[in-house]
Parts: sequence; C-alpha cells; structure tokens
Amino acid sequence: MGNTEASVIPEDKWLAVLSNDGSHDGQWYYGVTTTGIFCRPSCKSKPPNRSHVRIFETSRDALSERFRPCKRCKPIQRQLPDEEWEAQARAYIEAHYQEPLTLSHLADVLHLSPYHLQRTFKRLTGLTPAAYIQQIRILEAMKLLASTHLPVTDIAGQVGYSNAAHFTTRFQNVTGLTPTQYRGAKQQP
Repeated sequence: MGNTEASVIPEDKWLAVLSNDGSHDGQWYYGVTTTGIFCRPSCKSKPPNRSHVRIFETSRDALSERFRPCKRCKPIQRQLPDEEWEAQARAYIEAHYQEPLTLSHLADVLHLSPYHLQRTFKRLTGLTPAAYIQQIRILEAMKLLASTHLPVTDIAGQVGYSNAAHFTTRFQNVTGLTPTQYRGAKQQP
C-alpha cells in the first residue's frame, strides 16, 4: 500500500527517485499526489516534492488508488489514450491560466515530453498549448471587462499577463478592439 507521510518513505527509495535509479524498476513505483500520476523509479521527470510522494509495491496498487501511469516512463504497458492526456492538459491550463505556463512546465506536470505534448495537443485541438493558454486568458479577460470596473492593468495581471501593454496587444490581435474599447462596447445599451 502507499505511504502518505514523507517521513515513512525509506531514504533509499527517495534517493532512487531523485537519481532516476533504474535498478529499482519493477520492484516498486512512486506516485505524486498533486498530479495523480505514478512512475518507475527511473523516470526522468522533474523531481517531485517529497511530501507529495507515495510508494506502491505494484502498478496495480497505484491504479487501484486512481493514479494514472506516466506517459514518459510507461510504468505499465497500457498507456492512456492521447485524448485523455489532451483533456488533462486542457484542465490543467484552465485551472492555472493565471500562472506563468510554459510548454516545458506543462510537459513536466503531465509527465510527457514537450515535443509529444505539443504535437498531440495541436493534432487533437487544432491549437498549440500556447495558443490555448492565450485563448483562455483572453476569454477570462473579456468576462472581467464586461462584468467589473477593474482597471485594465489589474485584469491583465489576473488573467496571467505581467505586462499590461503586452496584454492589450494580444487582446486587440484576438478581438480587434483594445480592452477599453471592448469594455465600452459591452457597456453600451
């Protein structure tokens, strides 16, 4: 069964995770509670926070705890369909669009290579992850512009743009209007 306390994860297993030690592959697996993904000890993904790691004796134990197999290290032969990875990517973006999101960060979170994520996401959605992030941010900005009196600079920050001028340019490229023009058009009777 899995462990939830970092202090009960044996030091040798923790060191194996940190060093991607393949000599432990098949003997046990580790899951990361924040992503819901489980891996082989040799997985080359970004090292997890120790307090979020659970150890499983078998892949079946991890699956029974509703952890998904890592697409990078493939702890079981069966992989999730690309559509499920794409849905997970969309859900992660929709929940974290306000944060700085890069292809590399998304790939680490989803345990995919950046190349596979980019190619699969675009094939299934018609958009790159970056274009999808921008789409979500602009849609959220449109909602805020129409429903609040927040300054444009505050809205830019709330939807993930640290630079208001960059936000205005992106917004205008997508909508054909500046944020101020959009707000004015939405407030007219």
